[in-house]
Amino acid sequence: MLVLRILIGLGLAYLGLLLLAWLFQDRLAFPAPRAKLPDPKRVGVENGERVELVSADGTKLVGWYLAPKKLEVEGGRGRLGEVGAVRNHLPKPPPTSPASPGLLWFYGNGETVAAIWPVVREFQPPGTAVLVLDYPGYGGSGGRATEDALYAAADAAYAALTARPDVDPRRIYVYGRSLGSAVATYTATHHPVAGLILESPFTNAAAMAKYHYGLLPRFLLRLSLDNVANVRRVSCPILLFHGDADRLVPTAMGMAVAAAAAGPVEVVLIHGAGHNDTYDIGGRSYRDKMWQFIGRTVP
Repeated sequence: MLVLRILIGLGLAYLGLLLLAWLFQDRLAFPAPRAKLPDPKRVGVENGERVELVSADGTKLVGWYLAPKKLEVEGGRGRLGEVGAVRNHLPKPPPTSPASPGLLWFYGNGETVAAIWPVVREFQPPGTAVLVLDYPGYGGSGGRATEDALYAAADAAYAALTARPDVDPRRIYVYGRSLGSAVATYTATHHPVAGLILESPFTNAAAMAKYHYGLLPRFLLRLSLDNVANVRRVSCPILLFHGDADRLVPTAMGMAVAAAAAGPVEVVLIHGAGHNDTYDIGGRSYRDKMWQFIGRTVP
């Protein structure tokens, strides 16, 4: 009798776990931290401006637009905060180009513009405009974070960047890290892009759920976030970074995304990097590789 009660209790607990997983999977995938959007000028980003957009579902979004800036010959950085020499072979924007390339930046699931703006400023390619938005429910943006809401925000960001008079709509690049990789590959499948940069991409939501929550049945999952399906439809060049010590999103997932791509792919493994220290460990080499990719893939 006692064994039967234990089994019934375990069964009820498991059913309760399934119910919670069904109800709160959006919160697990999109933790949506809140943070006030800083004023770029007040934090020393002179080429930055605060932007406000409205997505197709009416959600108010906020973020930063960084105007194109020239490459400084006498300065630069190694790891974030370390001063070093900038290599002369880095790409420079064509002097006769009437407009500059544009880069859409999609961050990871626990980040906000307030948290990652120093990295965005540090990694902004020379002569390239950058637009980074807080996702719905994140940072200073309104709304609620869902997969569809993130994609609607991406559409709004793409439209806003291509409408800028100083941006060449034929030279739009998309960068996505971790969760942002799914937003980036979505954007590349729905809009013309010149190049796609992925950092620590996972294959899809189902594979991530199986990897982290193996006891939960797949039929509960409502999310797709399918990078593999998306890159199969992308023919533009792809640059893919992944830490070879990443335990949150296994390196094998990044390699599977690379293998599925329809177009040319260059993979850069960041040795010794986990999931959240790729910028620090990759440092200037990471940044320079990204800059070179954007300089070399001009259509």
